[in-house]
Amino acid sequence: MKKIVLTLAIAFAGLTATFAQSTDKQKMTPEQRAEKSTAKLEKELTLTADQKQKIYAVELDKYKQTEVWHKQTSADRKAKRDQHMASKKETDAKIDQVLTADQKKKLEDLRTAKKARMQDKKDHRKGSKPADKVQE
Repeated sequence: MKKIVLTLAIAFAGLTATFAQSTDKQKMTPEQRAEKSTAKLEKELTLTADQKQKIYAVELDKYKQTEVWHKQTSADRKAKRDQHMASKKETDAKIDQVLTADQKKKLEDLRTAKKARMQDKKDHRKGSKPADKVQE
């Protein structure tokens, strides 16, 4: 009997923790996302007040556009992806116009490092899945 109660208590605690994590992550508005993104860039690149204001405007535009795309469910996936990639390139170009040469170099290094981390994650996930083919 004690084992059953203990098992139920552990299961209840796990479910409660999972629920708390999922509700804790509320949907952020485009303005909040732009502010968060701009603050991160300001911290990493030591932006001036003018640069911060311009980058905030670019980021806000990006997140508003992204929100519109997420509401459109009828478009096919490839078209959305192509549209998103074009927007990303445009946003990156606008941000690069605001930054100094040193800041551009630092941002490029950050982007390269992020790409490498994402690739490592992807490789790690592929390696942890069971193999479909039997080795002979």
